[in-house]
Amino acid sequence: MNDLAKGIILFGSALVVVGLVLMLFPKISSFGRLPGDFLIKRENYIFYFPLTTSIVVSILISLILYLIGRFR
Repeated sequence: MNDLAKGIILFGSALVVVGLVLMLFPKISSFGRLPGDFLIKRENYIFYFPLTTSIVVSILISLILYLIGRFR
């Protein structure tokens, strides 16, 4: 159970760091507007599906987890 607690603390710390980076560098927050992200605006609703952003985030998370597992 000790490893789980350390993992949760590490994950929380990483979220804090990401949040601070996004606050300090607002241009990075335009990351969700990549080509390939779908935005449909109609009279009564707006539909936004960040397909490309989801793929990029998935690749980054996979790479980070691979590197953590490789050097562990």
